[in-house]
Amino acid sequence: MAHRSLDEIELLTKKALLAYGASPFPASEVARAVRVAESLGNKICGLYYVESYCLQLESGRVRGDVTPVVSTPRPAAVHVDAGFGFAQPAFAHGLTPALDAARQYGTATLAIGHAHTCTSLGYFTEQIASAGCIGIGFTNASPIVAAPGGKTRVIGTNPIAFSVPDGAGGIAMQFDQSTTAVALGKITMAKAMGQDIPLGWALDEHGDPTTDPEVALQGSLVSMGGYKGWGFGLMAEILAAGMTGSVLSRNVKPLKARDGPPHDLGQYYIVIDPDTSPEFEARVAALAQTASMDDGARMPGQNRQTMESVEVVESVWRRLHELAEGPRSSE
Repeated sequence: MAHRSLDEIELLTKKALLAYGASPFPASEVARAVRVAESLGNKICGLYYVESYCLQLESGRVRGDVTPVVSTPRPAAVHVDAGFGFAQPAFAHGLTPALDAARQYGTATLAIGHAHTCTSLGYFTEQIASAGCIGIGFTNASPIVAAPGGKTRVIGTNPIAFSVPDGAGGIAMQFDQSTTAVALGKITMAKAMGQDIPLGWALDEHGDPTTDPEVALQGSLVSMGGYKGWGFGLMAEILAAGMTGSVLSRNVKPLKARDGPPHDLGQYYIVIDPDTSPEFEARVAALAQTASMDDGARMPGQNRQTMESVEVVESVWRRLHELAEGPRSSE
C-alpha cells in the first residue's frame, strides 16, 4: 500500500463522479465526504463506496443531476426532497435553514427524504455541531436485522449519531454508531479478507449464531444489547422513514448493488441551539473533564485526530483512476 494525500483522493473521486454523470455540486459534496471519511480512517465510508456510486450513476439507481427541493411545512421543520440523488448535497441545501430555525426557535428538525445512502451519519451531525448547535441524526438502510428471537429481516443497521459543540468551534463529543453489534461493512470486509467474525455479531438464516461472514450475510445481524438496541433501531426507522416519507428498510435493495430501484432512504436530524441554556458550556466542559480523569478514558470523539494522507490499497487506487477516466475505459 502507498500513502495518498487527501487532496488526491478528493480530486480523483470528484473526477470519477463527474465522469459518470454527476453534476459539479453533488460531485463536490460527495467527494468531500469521502475525503473526510478517509482522513478519519473510516474506510467503510470512504473510497470503499466510490465504485458503487459511479456504477449506480451509470445505471440510474442514483441521480447525480438533481437539485434538492427545500420546504418548511412548519417554521422549525425543514424538509428536503433529495429527488433520488445523493444525501450530501441534499443536506447541504437544508443545513442553513435548519440552523437558522434552531437559533430562532431553540430546536428545529431537518428531514432529508428520497435520498441515496448517506454512509457516515456523523459526518452530517458534526457539521451541525461545528456551526454551534447540538446535532442528533438517524437513518435507515437495507434490511439485515431481525427482531430478537426472530430470523426475518425487518430493519437495517440504522445508525444514530450525536455531536456536541464545545463553544469554541470544535466538537466536545461525538459518536456515530449502528444500532447493531457491528456495522454491516465489518461483515463484508471480513468476507473479502477471508476472515471469521466473532460470535455475537450475526446469525445464520435459521437464527443461530455464526462466525462465517458469508453465512451471516445470508442471515441477519444482531442488535446491540439485544432488545435495547432493537428499540433504538426501530426508533431510527420510524424517524428516518416515517418523518421523511422515505421507504422502510425492508423495501431497500442492497446498497452497493449496481442495478435496482433508488435507495429512497431518509435521514432525520434534530438541531438544538445550546444557547437556550446559559449553563450548557460549563456543564459539558465539567463532564468532559470528569470523563477523562482516568488514563485512557475520554468522551467519545474527544481528542480525535485527522490524517493528511492515508494508506490506500494499490488495486483500489488503480480502480479509482479507471473510474476517473469514465465508463468506456473502466468497464
